[in-house]
Amino acid sequence: MGRRPKTHPDALHDKLEALKTLSRQALRERWTDHYETPCPPFISRKLLLYAVAYRIQEKVLGGLDRATRRRLDQVAAALKAGRSPSPPRVKIKPGTRLLREWQGTTHEVIVLEKGVRYRDRDWPSLSAVAQEITGAHWSGPRFFGLKERRRGQA
Repeated sequence: MGRRPKTHPDALHDKLEALKTLSRQALRERWTDHYETPCPPFISRKLLLYAVAYRIQEKVLGGLDRATRRRLDQVAAALKAGRSPSPPRVKIKPGTRLLREWQGTTHEVIVLEKGVRYRDRDWPSLSAVAQEITGAHWSGPRFFGLKERRRGQA
């Protein structure tokens, strides 16, 4: 029987394992090859190993998706401006069931592709349902416990 050709994951695994045997200087050279910039002078061997391994995986498997890159850019911009980054938006999958007890009654909402279902009726948003339940304007995500009150709010 012939030897089985290496699959993509096997080849990647072998590349990553081979990095562990390289000297610090060889890892510095790999850094320069992969990042196309000189290696920082005081970086530890362990961090070099992780950074080069990450870059190899990124090239083989693909990098971060657009949404993740955009989120990281937002966080970086906020930190650079001296602000705390806002928490990521909560994305609720269709079919999710939300429960809220209000004045002794338990209210159930089912998340749809667009909007929500409450008491066998489709609603455009959680906020519309929260207003129906309470009679007052509420943030729907906050009313159903998906979002905390911002600091400084009463």
